[in-house]
Amino acid sequence: MTENKFNIKDTILAVDINEATQAVKENRFKDAIKLLEINLIEHPDHIDSLYLAGVCSRYLKEFDDAIKYIESLLVHAPDMGRAYQELAHINRDMGNEEKSISNYRQACELNPALISSWMSLYEYFKKNNNKPALDHATEQINKLKSLPNILLYIDQVMNEGRLGVAELKCREFLKKNPTHTYAMSQLSEIANRLGHFDDAELLLEKAVQFNPDDGELRMKYALVLRKKQKFAKTMEQVNILCDKYPDNLAYQAQKASEIMQNGQHEDAIDLFDDILSKNPHNFSTFTSKGHALKTLGKTDDAIESYQSAYKIRPDHGEAFFSLANLKTYSFSNPEFMNMKEQIKRVDLSLRDKAYFHFALAQGYESNKQYDEAFFHLKNGNQIKRDQSKYSIERMDNELQAQIDVCNDEFFKNLDIGGNDTKDPIFILGLPRAGSTLIEQILASHSMIDGTLELPNILSLAQSLRGGDIYGKLGNYPKSMGSLSSDQRIDMGRRFIEDTQMHRGSAPMFTDKMPNNFRHIGLIHLIMPNAKIIDARRYPLDCCFSMFKQLFAQGQEFTYGLEEAASYYNSYIKLMNHWDSVLPNKVLRVNNEDVINDLDGQVRRILDYIGVPFEESCISFHETDRSVRTASSEQVRQPINKKGMGRWKPYAKHLKPFVDTLDTDLLLPEDIALIKS
Repeated sequence: MTENKFNIKDTILAVDINEATQAVKENRFKDAIKLLEINLIEHPDHIDSLYLAGVCSRYLKEFDDAIKYIESLLVHAPDMGRAYQELAHINRDMGNEEKSISNYRQACELNPALISSWMSLYEYFKKNNNKPALDHATEQINKLKSLPNILLYIDQVMNEGRLGVAELKCREFLKKNPTHTYAMSQLSEIANRLGHFDDAELLLEKAVQFNPDDGELRMKYALVLRKKQKFAKTMEQVNILCDKYPDNLAYQAQKASEIMQNGQHEDAIDLFDDILSKNPHNFSTFTSKGHALKTLGKTDDAIESYQSAYKIRPDHGEAFFSLANLKTYSFSNPEFMNMKEQIKRVDLSLRDKAYFHFALAQGYESNKQYDEAFFHLKNGNQIKRDQSKYSIERMDNELQAQIDVCNDEFFKNLDIGGNDTKDPIFILGLPRAGSTLIEQILASHSMIDGTLELPNILSLAQSLRGGDIYGKLGNYPKSMGSLSSDQRIDMGRRFIEDTQMHRGSAPMFTDKMPNNFRHIGLIHLIMPNAKIIDARRYPLDCCFSMFKQLFAQGQEFTYGLEEAASYYNSYIKLMNHWDSVLPNKVLRVNNEDVINDLDGQVRRILDYIGVPFEESCISFHETDRSVRTASSEQVRQPINKKGMGRWKPYAKHLKPFVDTLDTDLLLPEDIALIKS
């Protein structure tokens, strides 16, 4: 278990930090500074010493020194909530109200248990007549004041990354107070951060039963259900929240997000507009509304909504990234300058910093400044990789387990079975490999509904793991071998029933979740008549496009060049295995072939599916439908070659691709270009 990420492990200090802390408590700030400086001479990045030195300097009104200490701290601990709170106190005492409020907001986002920050925000919201924000701050303050000090301490250490200490203290408290719902929610958050989602769900389910009127508790429960892809249950909990607390705009916004998840984007936009009519300063709602508008193809309206978000909060990185993610937007000079200034800030959260890096990368690429673009891609991905639990070895083992278990004998022993439905068409493979284009082509057919990326197969696979989230115990895929005929039929039936909400009236529908390629064996067992299309793209184009794209979650292998290339190799190896044990099951469609021979490939795909040719599939870009993925704008344009060879201007940076990818997959001239 990882210990405090904000401190140096096994640091031996010249001065016991408790001695300096005692001096601070006794208001002997100059004495404390002298002691802390002794530590900082040998260990200039010691977090506790920097923090206390900043506090002392503020009390001594030596504000320049105070800022120096805290900004140095933030270089090493950029997501430490208390550091932002202290920076806010410094700016407040210097008379910089705007900066202080921004810092207090960041502090509360990173550590919601900082009561001093909530109190300061309360006074600001009260002065500015921002009733929705004032009500939320009041609720948080009252809750925090009611908590025992030990739980506030647990929140502090948990939000500073010391999960081991937080878990120990939380379990000790719960032994004496087994029904304390706040402590239960804290333990669930620790489980959540460690990836133990079943434990997190169980803890919150019990907590909600003990205290059904705690809205924040129920919201946490809903969010864990969403993470586990139990969308119907998530909507049920959100509806309860909105019925109980109709004036709570945060719950209304979550409901709008769930409505979006169910494909009802127009209804979501109406709800976002209602929220904004009550709180026009809600920048995150403008961003969410922009996402809904983008999905519907209303690009100009989406741009306006994203711009409204960053005008309210200029350091709202997600708004700038969302503009860049349109792939068709060109930043103005003022926007570009703002992003460059924001990225220099020490007091910028890692989340926003990553967004700005990816947005700047897109901006520099548009200006053909490829070295600068790669610098930001590398830094943005590094932030995400540092936060990720992704392991090349673990993923290789997980995919190898499919090969080891799902062999010829496995399928022979289980024989024919499952639900006989012919409704689903699975479009799978790697992200950025052309699956959205194939789906748009098929969704343009009168007999096929396009339903985007459905999580149901991934959820089924996870349910077969049991309590083994990461597959370390081998529960899945081995557990498929014990499925009875009735279970397989029932799982297929439930898939059709659970996905019905995303469909229209057409007899067939697509599911373009890329990661389903890992579970073709499961798909075959429960729906043997389902059609499967492998969307494939030339590895250098595909891997670099993945590296360029900031994915929300679930694609952590994209955060590094070596990781992306290794994953591509494992994908090819597994797909070759499926071709061997399930011959003629999967239709392979190369993105380059679709671009070079659209008519021929469309006819080939439709023939495989078993539906007649329709001209609308050729003019797919004219089809009016919701598209959520990063390729949403591209598939609304006629077929083109713009995406081919986009890696070439970055060739000198891409040696890890050649070092990792199976070179049999690459053109010799491309290998030479990268190595030159």
